[in-house]
Amino acid sequence: MGLVSADDGWRMPDWLWERIEPLLPWPPLHPLGCHRPRVRNRDAMDAILLVLRTGMQWNALNATGICSSSSAHRRFQEWVQAGVFHEIWRRGLVEYDMVVGIDWAWLAVDGGMGKAPLGGAKTGPNPTDRAKGGRNVRFSTEARGVPIGVAHDGANRHDSKLLEPTLDSVPIERPEPSDERPQALCLDRGYDYPWVHELAEERGFKPHMRTRGDEIRLKLQTPGWRARRWVVEACHSWLNRNRALLVRWSKKDDNHLALLQLACGLIAFKKAHSARRAQTLAG
Repeated sequence: MGLVSADDGWRMPDWLWERIEPLLPWPPLHPLGCHRPRVRNRDAMDAILLVLRTGMQWNALNATGICSSSSAHRRFQEWVQAGVFHEIWRRGLVEYDMVVGIDWAWLAVDGGMGKAPLGGAKTGPNPTDRAKGGRNVRFSTEARGVPIGVAHDGANRHDSKLLEPTLDSVPIERPEPSDERPQALCLDRGYDYPWVHELAEERGFKPHMRTRGDEIRLKLQTPGWRARRWVVEACHSWLNRNRALLVRWSKKDDNHLALLQLACGLIAFKKAHSARRAQTLAG
């Protein structure tokens, strides 16, 4: 496929592949000591990325010329079991923190529901179509919108019930809040329950719950004031560019979570790369 110096959205650019390739495990040994040559890891990752970006069926990969659908899906399952996609997300956040710095002062949590036509353990009735399954995904973001936590469950699961697993899913170490460096947690009114306030305070967060009307009024009345929760909507926009996340076709929860983690990791890596390029040009 040649060198990919720029990010075209469909293949791994060279700079990103240099970071992801070391995270991949060694191939399993064949019991007979011989087998056909394996598909290149980069080709398999490009195929997985294409499925993530387009939402295409795995079988459709046979027409792309990248690699066969069976090889791509088998490699995907190997990497899911090895925790590769979780590690991609973690390493992406580590690099983003080194280059930009994760802003822990203001975190925001929100999510959305979508369809899951093939069902799965963590799906439930979809309010838009009772004949099909649905999924509920929650994200937590740092102050600039980069996702640092993700959890998913059935569409019949209330948003507030996913707050704890979302906060627990952060793959990197969170600094301890202090009086000098407090940490706020922005939530909408769907989380306005006493036990949610207790949970946030137990984790060292100061919960902030405002409606859109409250945010608009504060912006008009207070010079320099800006809303904090909107960044999670930006995160949704970035993630929704991956059509495999708009509609869940994965039957296995681990597979769906792996795609979510891959998308989150790519966001972190690309934000860090853009910031590094801007620093280079400015210097």
